[in-house]
Amino acid sequence: MFVPIIGSFYMSLNDWTLMGESTFVGLANFIDLFTDGVFWQAFANTGYYVAGTVPTTMGLGLLIAIGLNRQLPGRTFLRAIYFVPVCISLVAVGLISLWIFNDSYGVLNNLLTTVELPAVPWLSSATWAMPSLIIVTIWIRLGFNMVVYLAALQAIPTELIQAAKVDGASSWQRFRYITWPLLAPTSFLLVILNVIFSLHVFDLILVMTNGGPGFSTTVLVQYIYREAFQSGEMGSASAVGVVLYLLLMAFTLTYWRLSRQSTNAV
Repeated sequence: MFVPIIGSFYMSLNDWTLMGESTFVGLANFIDLFTDGVFWQAFANTGYYVAGTVPTTMGLGLLIAIGLNRQLPGRTFLRAIYFVPVCISLVAVGLISLWIFNDSYGVLNNLLTTVELPAVPWLSSATWAMPSLIIVTIWIRLGFNMVVYLAALQAIPTELIQAAKVDGASSWQRFRYITWPLLAPTSFLLVILNVIFSLHVFDLILVMTNGGPGFSTTVLVQYIYREAFQSGEMGSASAVGVVLYLLLMAFTLTYWRLSRQSTNAV
């Protein structure tokens, strides 16, 4: 694991096009990177995608987990239905989503026109392309968050909930003062995993929009692919990889410290 990480750091300081010898250029790749408008757009798109997918998948996953943690008829079947998208290949999901979100013959626009609403250019509009990807991602990741939260909910001692009921605590008070604090370690884990997934997304976007229209859905991993395998600039691509690695490391350490401070305060 560490060998390719160290190799990427070293390669980011070199000019190498996969052909011939590499040339040491120092921080030139990073300087060129930070003056590239496409990089900053990919950076902003990545932040947009993370902000649109992480809180929604976690929030909805928790709501569904709470609902399916009760005694309901067919709850095992419902849990399986919500979890199925996690098992499907992202390429297959992307191809199916292309059919659903297609501007001309897509299922979604057909439904909208059936109820006399205007069709939406889901994948051909810079405004709607990223929200379309976020909707599909929520469908994919919802089941994973649900299952993890469901396991955490079942690990909470029932004695605490029963004692709160006896003391007259409402459902919201039991959630606010018992359930939510005990879910803090699980939430920390899910935030990190979901952020990693969102920062590393590639195949879904490649299939659905290929980073377009324009560069409106180009994210950092796609930028790496573009630099490395389309432009042949392995040094520049490695520099983006280093930036992505440091970004994820900084987020993880910051969130870990904030979580620890919050836990200690409680």
